[in-house]
Amino acid sequence: MFELKITSGTKKIAYKNLSLAVKFLVDDGTLKKNISNIERIFNCKLTELQKNNFVSKEIDEIRISKPSGKPDEIIIKKIKLNDQFDADFFRDYISSLTERISNEQIKFLHINVPSFNIFKKYFDEEEYYYQTFVEGIYFGNYSFDKYKSEKKSAKPLEVFFYSENEKKFKNAINSANIVMNAVYFVRDLQNEPSNELTPELLAKRISAEAKKYGVKATVFDEREIAKRKMGGLIAVGKGSVNKPRFIILEYKPAVKAEKNKKSKAKKIALVGKGMTFDTGGISLKPAKSMGEMKNDMAGASVVAGTILAAAKNKLPVHLIGLIPTAENMPSGEAFKPGDIVKTASGKTIEIDDTDAEGRVILADALYFASQLKPNQIIDLATLTGACVVALGEFVAGLFTKNDELADNLYKSGMKTFDRVWRLPLWDDYHKLNESSVADVKNLGGRWGGAISAAKFLENFVDKKIPWAHLDIAGPSIHNDSRHYTKKYMTGFGVRLLIDYLKKIG
Repeated sequence: MFELKITSGTKKIAYKNLSLAVKFLVDDGTLKKNISNIERIFNCKLTELQKNNFVSKEIDEIRISKPSGKPDEIIIKKIKLNDQFDADFFRDYISSLTERISNEQIKFLHINVPSFNIFKKYFDEEEYYYQTFVEGIYFGNYSFDKYKSEKKSAKPLEVFFYSENEKKFKNAINSANIVMNAVYFVRDLQNEPSNELTPELLAKRISAEAKKYGVKATVFDEREIAKRKMGGLIAVGKGSVNKPRFIILEYKPAVKAEKNKKSKAKKIALVGKGMTFDTGGISLKPAKSMGEMKNDMAGASVVAGTILAAAKNKLPVHLIGLIPTAENMPSGEAFKPGDIVKTASGKTIEIDDTDAEGRVILADALYFASQLKPNQIIDLATLTGACVVALGEFVAGLFTKNDELADNLYKSGMKTFDRVWRLPLWDDYHKLNESSVADVKNLGGRWGGAISAAKFLENFVDKKIPWAHLDIAGPSIHNDSRHYTKKYMTGFGVRLLIDYLKKIG
């Protein structure tokens, strides 16, 4: 993993100090001509076999070691604009290259960014094309080796991009730096083992980071949680020695004076499920893959990372982050199937399954959010395996009755490739959560599990407030390295929400 220092310019630099130079060529019929230009610029000579294989599509990379008086090494990469090419393919392409060279002794990397004109049909905006390029560098560079005894120390790497449009590229770099550093923060939290990230420690980590960004952080301990009658959060956390916390983050944009006009920033409440570990409680989960349940706080980390990035970006939107965090453990004090829990709203929940605990803590948080009277509420939670069964691991489930909110989140998802897919929130499903002994029960039965979970949450949201629920159980974790997010925790949701907030701010 590199310590990245990313800069750009429109003037070509002297190559003699470089460790590695990367030149991209687009397979558009000009490969032979452009290879000749590279030979001239770098004062090197490729064999006819190399050139012929490169042009004839048999290879997509040429590596030249130690050309005379120039960089230690040159990589010539071919980009194929075929049916598979899109923004995410490009991000993955850049990520793969970065990951491959991350183990090499490189101090100064020069990348010649292909002209935006070549890629206009694949990117709506020039700045987003450049941002995608930089995101690829960050994704390829990420690793989590904090607990390895023989981890490699982070090497400083200066990456210099040569581009045709320096102003737009610098804007893109600044934006990508902010967002991707937030993604790194989120992924680090998600990858932490639960013995190192209890509810109390999660609150401390997030609060410390918030202070750096000028974001206000307030933490309720178990006494304050009880005082506020958050019975759902209390019940779920009862079985653990590590007691629950309720984290509140607030970012307010600077007030700008405007002549003859008063404008008020939209107030958006972001709510994130923060189960630092979930055994399932008395309704114990199977042992296989239970270790992945350290990521059951993915929603919480994304809410924190998004607000930090928004503050750094100075987005013109008022954000409030609400994070209920607990451990779900079996013990003599744990809540049990058959229990009835009274929430902060006054509504009661029959506990049908203690492994459906996320919705129980979110009940208190969503009610708290509604009391703040925001313009919108968006919650994120690794809520159901049913959503993963329905949609797989590359897309989150989106539930809302507000078409405008759904449309904007969908568009931001398609742009950033933190994608969402709308599922029904019809009232036909309301009866699935009916209880004969309480206002609602916490499990809706076998069918439509992701939908019944969303319908459960709906009971605790003010119906006058536009609300969206994102079930991120699938895309928050990947079990192999096929994708540029690599194996394990992905940080899904930060890029989606930042793009969305920019759009509505």
